[in-house]
Amino acid sequence: MERNDFELHLPGFRFHPTEAELLDFYLRRVVRGEKLDFDFIGSLNIYHYDPWELPGLAKVGEREWYFFVPRDRKSGNRGRANRTTERGFWKATGCDRQIRSLADSKHLLGLKKTLVFYQGRAPRGTKTDWIMNEYRLPDSYSAAISTPQQVIVLCKIYRKATSMKELEQRAASEEKRKEAQICSAMADNVSIFSAPSECMDVKEMEAPKKVEVTSTTFRSVKLPELQIPMDSLDWMQDPFLTQLRSPWLDQWSPCANILYF
Repeated sequence: MERNDFELHLPGFRFHPTEAELLDFYLRRVVRGEKLDFDFIGSLNIYHYDPWELPGLAKVGEREWYFFVPRDRKSGNRGRANRTTERGFWKATGCDRQIRSLADSKHLLGLKKTLVFYQGRAPRGTKTDWIMNEYRLPDSYSAAISTPQQVIVLCKIYRKATSMKELEQRAASEEKRKEAQICSAMADNVSIFSAPSECMDVKEMEAPKKVEVTSTTFRSVKLPELQIPMDSLDWMQDPFLTQLRSPWLDQWSPCANILYF
């Protein structure tokens, strides 16, 4: 087994260098062209990939991934760095922070730039949880390097820990956005019948209104009284009943007709 393979597979090994070590030990040696004994950081143009693809391309790392990245500028060596990927872009936040030696505070080791990845195209985009710390050597040291191949930076990629409160706020915002879309779609559908002054609540529009039935809901209708002869035989004079009578019954008393019917 080779030494490098043995070193990379040490049980319990965690690669977690400090910012001073990243600048003064790793980046400075790579810029000088010196070969490192431990190949923990690979060289990769990370802007050809989206941040969620980078963990699988790193040599080591569980929550933080490191890369030596060649400097890619938009126009010449003095142009702004091109940090655009296929699905988004990296946007710098704040000013660069100086990293100084712990032994000598006057000794400047390098600069640190913090960037956030946005999905979409600039200037618009959706902010994500992917963060990048870009470490570079001082400008005075980089100016002494003549070959463009040695103008590189060291990048650390990681995901920002999201609090439960922020997750709840995102879920609430997404729910409001969906309700607004449903409300707008329903308003467009009913616009041909009426033009409501303001949008109704989604729950009120979906749920049918309950009608309470009371004793006063229906109007009382007065029906005409049914006239039924009780003490007379006027009903025998009805034309319809007259047709049913037989002439030979006329000789009988009215009581015979009653019996017939």
